[in-house]
Amino acid sequence: MEGFEEIKASAQKISKISPRKFIAGVIVLAVIIIIFTGFYTIDPEEVGVIQRFGRYVSTTEPGLHFKIPFGIDFLTKVKVKHVFKEEFGFRTLKAGVQTKYSTRNYDHESMMLTGDLNIADVEWIVQYRIKDPIKFLFRIRYVRETIRDLTESVTRQVAGDRSVDEVIVLNRTEIADEIQIILQEHLDEYGAGIEVYTVNLQNVNPPDRVKPAFNEVNSAKQEREKIINQAWQQYNEAVPEAEGKAKRMIEEAEGYAINRVNRANGDAERFIQMYEEYRFAKSVTKKRLYLETMQKILPNVEKLYIVDEDLKGLLPLLDLGKGGN
Repeated sequence: MEGFEEIKASAQKISKISPRKFIAGVIVLAVIIIIFTGFYTIDPEEVGVIQRFGRYVSTTEPGLHFKIPFGIDFLTKVKVKHVFKEEFGFRTLKAGVQTKYSTRNYDHESMMLTGDLNIADVEWIVQYRIKDPIKFLFRIRYVRETIRDLTESVTRQVAGDRSVDEVIVLNRTEIADEIQIILQEHLDEYGAGIEVYTVNLQNVNPPDRVKPAFNEVNSAKQEREKIINQAWQQYNEAVPEAEGKAKRMIEEAEGYAINRVNRANGDAERFIQMYEEYRFAKSVTKKRLYLETMQKILPNVEKLYIVDEDLKGLLPLLDLGKGGN
């Protein structure tokens, strides 16, 4: 009975409120609802997609906007400038200076069969962003699951076309680029509104059971590469040096040949000129040749004997200056 009396008292108080105050209260309440449910803000890295009774109406850019409240317009914020990341074969629990990873086993994602029927343990990351928010929201229902399934399928396809050495050691960058191209083609076919930003192969290793043997094989290959590189280094040092010596000898021989030919031509030309002079002045030319020849010979002669051309006989000259009085 006491509760009934309280309800009755409250009803009497409400009945005493004037219609004007009641209408004013309703208007104030409506204004508050409009303010809190009609105005909205879009952050710089987002766009707002407005649906009216479930039908797409417009896309709003960053800033303050207004939509029809009371559930008529429905807002969905889409981060079009944010780069999303999907991890395969591992999970990051906490990123930072000391990154923490999950200890859970993800072999069902990372274990792959290569083209030469070997197994590789592949861990990789796919980064993407939303380039078309309308397609992203309305063309595919489960976008994240679709991206993960497509990425895993494409990665297994690309790895299955290569040998285990190519996957683990040789062509990791090429494989990542090919995965990105094929994945983007499939997403475009589905109209997902997604742009694949990058694909990175983080860790690519053989299974733990065969890792020691694989490491030994890699060590042998590296040693072989080292020996080959050393041989090429010696080759690159010896061959240019030999080619340089050969080129220098050829140039010296060519220079010597040119010099000899030029000297021979000069001697021949000088002889011809001397002969021409000799033809017109034989006595003068003879004396000049004689004098030039004597100028070359006499400096090398130790003793000179001058004989008069009118002398009939030659009397030996005793050198009494050596050891005599």
